[in-house]
Amino acid sequence: MVRVPFRAAADRVRHRLSQLVRPASRSRTAAPKASRATVRTGATAPGGPKAPHLAAPARSPWLRALGMLAVVVLGAWLGLLAVGSIRTPVGPMDTNMTLRPSLTGGSKINVAPLGALELDSHIAPLRLDVDVDRLDPERSQALVDQPERFSGLEDEVTRDVAAGTKELAVRSCVAVISGATALGLVVYRRPRRALAAGGLALTLLAASGVSAYATWNPKSVLEPKFSGLLSSAPSLVGDARSIVTEFDMYQQELARLVTNVTKLYDATSSLPVYQPDPGTIRALHVSDIHLNPAAWHIIASLVEQYEIDVIIDSGDTMDHGSAAENGFLDPIRDLGAPYVWVRGNHDSTVTQDYLEKFRNVRVLDDGKAVNVGGLRIAGTGDASFTPDRTGPGGNKAAAQLEGARLATALRDQERAGTPVDIAVAHDPNTARATDGTVPLVLSGHLHRRINEQLKLGTRLKVEGSTGGGGLRAVQNEKPEKVHASVLYLDRSTRRLQAWDEITLGGLGLTTAEVSRHLPEENLKKDSPGSPSPTPSSTSSSPSPTRSPGRPTPSP
Repeated sequence: MVRVPFRAAADRVRHRLSQLVRPASRSRTAAPKASRATVRTGATAPGGPKAPHLAAPARSPWLRALGMLAVVVLGAWLGLLAVGSIRTPVGPMDTNMTLRPSLTGGSKINVAPLGALELDSHIAPLRLDVDVDRLDPERSQALVDQPERFSGLEDEVTRDVAAGTKELAVRSCVAVISGATALGLVVYRRPRRALAAGGLALTLLAASGVSAYATWNPKSVLEPKFSGLLSSAPSLVGDARSIVTEFDMYQQELARLVTNVTKLYDATSSLPVYQPDPGTIRALHVSDIHLNPAAWHIIASLVEQYEIDVIIDSGDTMDHGSAAENGFLDPIRDLGAPYVWVRGNHDSTVTQDYLEKFRNVRVLDDGKAVNVGGLRIAGTGDASFTPDRTGPGGNKAAAQLEGARLATALRDQERAGTPVDIAVAHDPNTARATDGTVPLVLSGHLHRRINEQLKLGTRLKVEGSTGGGGLRAVQNEKPEKVHASVLYLDRSTRRLQAWDEITLGGLGLTTAEVSRHLPEENLKKDSPGSPSPTPSSTSSSPSPTRSPGRPTPSP
């Protein structure tokens, strides 16, 4: 008699599972079936009155579909985690390639312990991770013994990457389908439902592949984001001239990056030699230091690392503009490069008068233009002095009026036969008024970066805070990051070719990132004014170029 309750419970579980497969919309059953229903419900004791059988409500098709989708996604993810990766040689390196679920897609190349670089290569729910595990001693030694093999290394790496990607795609496909099918069988315990889960997984995988193919961006290699120690090795980023002329296809440039990492891994040799390019001018754009003394150390390091030709400060170097703060400016004398400065809304005329006494400082105001570092630069001080302002914003009308005066001065310079290459103003409202009168205008004030091509052709670049917002930033919930940018300009045309955005962790943080960006017009080889190709060399790599004899920065 003990078996009766157990059998009744088993019948109830079996009945519930059957409802997941097909709706229970039956009417009252005949007498024999009603008898079984009485046993399932356990409503009466043997011999008592029979309880009526009520049909169970149908489960919503949407809920069943969502349940199936959840099973498929979880099973596919587990399958990728279990077997969705391969180990494959890429040139002289051993790598591990993996597909991972992701909301944003893209590719990430991890080079332990140096750091990582990220590429916005595609948009899909899958991300490609490439982990560089180790440098094979035998293959590396062969390259050292036979330097001529470097000329064919790009083709070899391209073939290795293509073969590895195909193998990874096949393995990932099998992993996704197997994982979804296996989990479907565990959950539904019906082969038909399990096969349906596997088919849906294959459909989603195909859709992800189509999305990745449709959004594939071969130019993403032109704007990689570096983190870790790689952020301090601009040799891996590439110089403006060679990026425009040599970066062609995604596979070739990925191979070039891997080649550079290979050389970097070789502890017995130094970093690749730079190809000298006297046609590149390097300008460092800083802004909104706000009395943060750490900014001078950062600027001095960047000047040395990138061999900066001129530093351009778009204002708010001080916090209150008082004479007592002037001593904070003294390190500017020893930064090792000419310093161009315009007054911000936190800088006073007292600050301006103090800086004008420095031999390496060029103070710009009222549209004044100077020749410095191979560039002609003009600028104006901020129209407002509001050191005690506690909220954002300012006198927009005054800023626009000051911008109109600056634009007039720029037109006068052009009529006089001395056109200006770069204009500088603290407030972006002032800078926007110069549209059409200068190729490039720099500003700050907002403590965040903006890169915008204005309607009449002028490019506006707003820099973040090089001082991390100064001491007042400690009031924020999170530390404000430190921003600076290195601008690369062609010496003959004095037009912007590329720029590096340097981002450092704020107060108490030690993170560092460097990302390379190119103007849209420079991404097209056939556009007017594109630089001519630079001969490549097997002993060099894309890198910020330097004059002969200058030291190469190392990570």
